[in-house]
Amino acid sequence: MRPVFCFGELLIDFLSISEHQSDGLTLKDYRQYPGGAPANAAVAVAKLGGKSYFAGQVGSGIFGDFLKQALERYGVDTRFLLQHPTAKTALAFVERAPDGDRRFSFYRHETADLLMTPEQVDNAWFADPVIFHFCSNTLTTDAITTCTHYAVDQALSQNNLISFDVNLRHNLWPDGHADKDRVNSLVYKSHVVKFSRDELEYLASGDLESYIRETLKTTCQLILVTDGGNIMSYHTASHSGEISPPPVDPVDTTAGGDAFIGGFLHAISRTNDPFAALVDRSKLPELLMFALCCGACTVTKAGAFPALPDLNEANSLFTRSFPDASST
Repeated sequence: MRPVFCFGELLIDFLSISEHQSDGLTLKDYRQYPGGAPANAAVAVAKLGGKSYFAGQVGSGIFGDFLKQALERYGVDTRFLLQHPTAKTALAFVERAPDGDRRFSFYRHETADLLMTPEQVDNAWFADPVIFHFCSNTLTTDAITTCTHYAVDQALSQNNLISFDVNLRHNLWPDGHADKDRVNSLVYKSHVVKFSRDELEYLASGDLESYIRETLKTTCQLILVTDGGNIMSYHTASHSGEISPPPVDPVDTTAGGDAFIGGFLHAISRTNDPFAALVDRSKLPELLMFALCCGACTVTKAGAFPALPDLNEANSLFTRSFPDASST
């Protein structure tokens, strides 16, 4: 089994769970959860029984300590997690709509995760073959972009498989929208790239077919396009397909996409050749069905780490939803 090595932001999600009235004011109650897209993916892999590492940087105060303990609680290897002596841990306040969707407010100015440098990318990260996974939130400033490119280049130089969950958060970018060229420069360096439907449309500037075709001429071998509870699609240079996710009643969609990509990376990590699995016409659909079940399980519960399924839970939904497929 090849480990999954996740790099990027680790933060506190303060999730709005209720509200009450006091002296004419509506006061919201927030509950502290561990989060951050690549951290969620690392926990997703670990809870499914895989081996995962997390590399990133948090503060050295109570929030950073809590996040480190949370990762370790779920079996993620934190030997490459750094704690900055003065910078703060990033925070996100999350409000949920009645349909389970969410709205984020980030507190992430010069926080510890943004201050990582190429010098902190340890050669030990790639001492053994890994699946290297990251997201676009480590592209929002020039400095962290430089560090991300360096880490990806180091991973590529050691023949590791690169996974990129685009996961755009436009309100984190200085101009209020993601830099398309900057994001696409990493899309073209990655072997598997996950987009939501609206992220793909944004980065493709409307010409989806040409964008997918040209992307698959680069390093990219597999494009995954999710659309919430709607049909997902996948694309390789030789074939494409669509799969409907299991229908569920969403409670909180915060980590649904992270559970999906974490489930997929776990599934390919268990194959004899993860690179071959990306384009295996006969096996790929079942791996994606399993990943969809991981995402579906997650959105039925609140929070990120606690909501991610273990292998029994994911396989149970997989068996019920896709009875003709073999269990992952």
